Amino acid sequence: MSSIKVALEYFHPWPNSAGFYYAREQGLFAQYGLEVEFIVTDPGRGDALEYLHQQAVDFAIFPTNRLFVRREQGQALLGIAAINHTGLESIQTLREFNIHRPKDLEDKRLALNPTPRGLAMIKHLVEQDGGDFDKVILVDAGSREYTPTDLKAGHAHASFGGYWVWEALMDSPIDPDERVVWPVSQIGAPNYHSYLLGINEAQSRLSDQQIRHFIAALQQGYQALQSQPEQALAIYEQVIPYFPRALIQKSLNTVATTWFSSEQWGIQNADFHQEYAAWLQQYGILNDAQIWQQATSNRFITEVANA
Repeated sequence: MSSIKVALEYFHPWPNSAGFYYAREQGLFAQYGLEVEFIVTDPGRGDALEYLHQQAVDFAIFPTNRLFVRREQGQALLGIAAINHTGLESIQTLREFNIHRPKDLEDKRLALNPTPRGLAMIKHLVEQDGGDFDKVILVDAGSREYTPTDLKAGHAHASFGGYWVWEALMDSPIDPDERVVWPVSQIGAPNYHSYLLGINEAQSRLSDQQIRHFIAALQQGYQALQSQPEQALAIYEQVIPYFPRALIQKSLNTVATTWFSSEQWGIQNADFHQEYAAWLQQYGILNDAQIWQQATSNRFITEVANA
């Protein structure tokens, strides 16, 4: 058996990576001679891309924008499959604050992690709605995601960054009818893949055949869950038992809607990459809007399909 390490995309496992866990639990990796270990990253060391860059893992799950930035810096990291076919972030608020559209964030306190990309997204959403971004009062939330309870307590009027497929589904003492959740894809965000799977193109210790085998098993895992995502529920009850069963179940059913844009799992949309890279260049996050062509490839997906 060949030992494979995969860096997950978040501070803890969550249902977006259900296809990975299901493929392992069903022995799909093992049938190709692959023994797979999933790890969460230590923020003190870096994110999943940093682990991949340091060759601490063989595969990593990461946001598209971070890949483009690192590739532009000369790191030979390569996105080889799309996991989500839309943005997962959302803006959350409460009805009492009378925020009905992005423009209404003017003169309101918005909590977010003020990364260059996060600030660019809010600026874009507000200004394309005719608002003045400079009038938005930014609250530095760091890595925390403000909850409806935080908003009710007066810490902010709205928050940006929490996922409509995870944090927005969490139970709260706030009446659900009082909560407002806007997926960014519904209020003017550019098209993009929230998460990709990738390798270190220059330093991978794996053969192309092993990468293809990994992809083939992973495709089978996600395809098995496409219409019945709750098949992964029992796995997550063991992996993250500290989260309520109902939350995991809701998240599996919701995030599963983002995994496929066609019958074949994993195909990256070139139009999405081109649009997103141009958007990142527009906001000064990238210098080269064509970097996506070096940073991404559907080669392994295509080879698996043609095998």
